Amino acid sequence: MSKIEVDAITAEFFGAFDNRGGKAADVARIRRLVIPGGVIVLTGPKYTVYTVDEFIEPRERLLADGRLVEFSEWETSERTEIAGDIASRFGEYRKAGVLDGEPFEGGGTKTFQFIRTPEGWRIAAFSWYDQP
Repeated sequence: MSKIEVDAITAEFFGAFDNRGGKAADVARIRRLVIPGGVIVLTGPKYTVYTVDEFIEPRERLLADGRLVEFSEWETSERTEIAGDIASRFGEYRKAGVLDGEPFEGGGTKTFQFIRTPEGWRIAAFSWYDQP
């Protein structure tokens, strides 16, 4: 059951940024998926450490102000290991959208650390690297 739950949380995470077909992205759901005080790190191309709110706020704006439309990202492969109440996931992902009127595609690697809380599985930390 744990792998199914971790898969569902991961899919919900990727879905939070989807604004295809004119629907509003629900980036705020990240607050529910990540524990308070969760660690978020972009390793490259520009190393940045975020709080949950520091991560959410600019992405909410970008996905709502019309600059980034028809955007989605999705996992293309993953490895998940679960031991009791902790899990680690390492995966490749792709993304596509239209930024400032220009179509783009990209991808990279994301890693997630999950913990089982009294409310169910949550993300304790995630990091990513975008391919240049």
